Amino acid sequence: METKTVLDEQYTLTEEQIAFYQKHRYIKLKNVLDAETLAYFNKVISKKVNELNEEDQPLEDRTTYGKAFLQLFNLWTKDEAIKDLIFSPRIAKIAADLMEVRGVRLYHDQALFKEAGGGITPWHADQHYWPLSTDKTITAWIPLQETPLEMGPLEFSAGSHKIKEGRELSISDDSENQIEKRLRVTDFEHVIEPFDAGEISFHSGWVFHRAGANTTDEMRKVMTIIYMDKNMTLKKPTNPGQENDWETWCPGVKIGEVINSPINPVLY
Repeated sequence: METKTVLDEQYTLTEEQIAFYQKHRYIKLKNVLDAETLAYFNKVISKKVNELNEEDQPLEDRTTYGKAFLQLFNLWTKDEAIKDLIFSPRIAKIAADLMEVRGVRLYHDQALFKEAGGGITPWHADQHYWPLSTDKTITAWIPLQETPLEMGPLEFSAGSHKIKEGRELSISDDSENQIEKRLRVTDFEHVIEPFDAGEISFHSGWVFHRAGANTTDEMRKVMTIIYMDKNMTLKKPTNPGQENDWETWCPGVKIGEVINSPINPVLY
């Protein structure tokens, strides 16, 4: 597969880009994937999501979380072609360079498909759900198509990782209202921009982000890869979400140990 060579090639970051990420805890990078690679993974991942999706409830009958996206996890364990994307040295090295760590391991992947007419993804910080001991975490958000504002691309509150309030909130109407209210009285820029085809964003576990509704008649297809410092250790969970993540994504790891289970391989 020719796409494999693209996934192996190095993407060189500038010092300015790394400094931007360190300050704002998010960055968008153009041309990480070429058109051919993107089209290939759009097809492969869409097929697997269609195959595995068990959501049969009409959109209007779902919760806010349920309306936000179809969510499927660790597709790398279910499809060898998808594994090539998740294990890409190109993307993993970007993650390590932005976090300024020597290497990264996989926390997990997830497909986030926002259906035509799908609702907002409320304000939240991902690391609320993760039993991880440091903030050296980063998510690659990979749209599988060009994503205009009408499709609900990811939005960021630049630099909001400094805010402690709201970190305890799960994705909900409550998190949307409370965090939006808190962010309104800060100077953090609310960044809402479309994504070009092949453009990828990276954001840290504690930066607040959301996504708008998908008002188009097409599915907004996104694949995400969550990385952590390769030396990340497990911390004692402080909420039910973290308890669940310990069992699901860090199986067999003890509190205080490096998270080196079979499903948390070093990717760079």
